[in-house]
Amino acid sequence: MKTTRQHSLLQLLTRHDTLTTEALASALGVSKETIRRDLKALQTQGKIVRRHGRARLLHTQQDGGEPFYARRKSHYADKADIARHALNWIEKGMTLALDASSTCFHLARQLPDIPLTVFTNSLPVCQEMARRQHITLICSGGRLERKNRCYVNPALAAQLKPLEIDLFIFSCEGVDANGEMWDSTPYNASWKAHLLRRAHQSLLLIDKSKFYRASEAKIGSLAQVTQLITDARIPTGQP
Repeated sequence: MKTTRQHSLLQLLTRHDTLTTEALASALGVSKETIRRDLKALQTQGKIVRRHGRARLLHTQQDGGEPFYARRKSHYADKADIARHALNWIEKGMTLALDASSTCFHLARQLPDIPLTVFTNSLPVCQEMARRQHITLICSGGRLERKNRCYVNPALAAQLKPLEIDLFIFSCEGVDANGEMWDSTPYNASWKAHLLRRAHQSLLLIDKSKFYRASEAKIGSLAQVTQLITDARIPTGQP
């Protein structure tokens, strides 16, 4: 019964692209609570994306995710606190890679002006680092995606050749029940996957709202991450 209903739910989303919880409940003749349970299960399986009381099928989309400024305001205090704990991993002389997440922006704002090299594709992080006199800033450059405030540059592999990345610090759109990390755009997912392979160590900064969620593009597995910093209870069997 449940499997049949979830299959019908997916068919509805295929036809309509996006629907509210209320509309799905009405169409399938069940309560909103039942639909919410189904949606949670389907999101955990990586089949749908849920946002603001609506659901849609998971598919590749170049312009997915919330705008940067909306993400920066969401869970502001939690992200700032997580970023503060990440400072313990940073030492003078290190080469860091920071992604374009709002949590890394919070980290950049707290980063002390000490001798470091910072590589990033984030415009807001670049603007913060430009204020530090002792930090060497390397920007990925490329085409600016204004919505996400990040640069898109296909020449990433060539840029990283001369760099030894000591620590890659990043966030993601979600981590599903299988420990797979997801991002809202294929390019950012690819960027993070490449840095995960390239860096000596990696640090995932993730607030409690990101667990048991999937998104547009898969980054990789939590097993690839050296350590995570979170305000949530760490899922059993994860680092």
